[in-house]
Amino acid sequence: MATRDNPAPTEPESTSATIDAVLDVVARSAPDVRSGLPGRRVAIEGENPSGESQKAADVYADELFLDRIGSISNVGVYASEERAEGIDVGSGLSVCVDPLDGSSNLEPNAAMGTIVAIYDGPLPASGDDIVAAAYVLYGATTTMIVAREDSVTEYVIHQDGEYEVAREDVTLPEDPTVYGFGGRVPHWVEAFQSFVDDIESDPSMKLRYGGAMIGDVNQVLTYGGIFGYPTLTNAPEGKLRVQFEGYPVGYIVETAGGATSDGHQSLLDVEKDDLHARTPVYVGNEELIDDLESAFSDHE
Repeated sequence: MATRDNPAPTEPESTSATIDAVLDVVARSAPDVRSGLPGRRVAIEGENPSGESQKAADVYADELFLDRIGSISNVGVYASEERAEGIDVGSGLSVCVDPLDGSSNLEPNAAMGTIVAIYDGPLPASGDDIVAAAYVLYGATTTMIVAREDSVTEYVIHQDGEYEVAREDVTLPEDPTVYGFGGRVPHWVEAFQSFVDDIESDPSMKLRYGGAMIGDVNQVLTYGGIFGYPTLTNAPEGKLRVQFEGYPVGYIVETAGGATSDGHQSLLDVEKDDLHARTPVYVGNEELIDDLESAFSDHE
């Protein structure tokens, strides 16, 4: 692993080596994040840059990843949902982290995750700049999904930090069976409500929504289907952040053979000029995303 005591190799090898190092740190840190959750379930004073209340676990996970990812050679900037601005840690790739996706699930002891996006470019980056993305899911077991170099791999992470391949060349099943949508139903726009009505009229589709995006996206990767946090009448840009959630999840799903959208275009084509900018997010099987975009087009 490249560290400040072990300089990274020259380009182009350095980019690949840095991605390896970041993913290795994330995987080996996952047991520490998980073991640090007990006793950190309470809210603390203050809010993150998006105006959301923080749990002690959010801050703990963020500080852990800053310390460890920030120590990797050829990482130039560490950015987090919990911080207003990126932190300059050297020169090289930019790493965006959602340290604890779904931390509101701490109290009911439900699934949570960590999301990581690696960009070869300054922040805020574009979808073209992403070179790898991953998420850790703290479920019944701890797993990590990684998308890089046109392939998606799932790893099982053990308690000692060791990890091993569970599935290679992960792709969405061709016959979708699950769906999950966020936001309050009274705030759904007409186009989206019309699309959901069609989904719910299909007896082969089952509702799966757990309150942590990564848990719901993992259902889609496992069974096929669609997840969305939509545009809302009181929040036209939805809830999810482009840099920390939209791009990495979009990259993972599209690399796995699925499709993504903000309602009109691929998530990777969304352009925002703010680190914490939001976007509606829809990811899943291509035919379902096509139907979604048609529903929005029909209601314009």
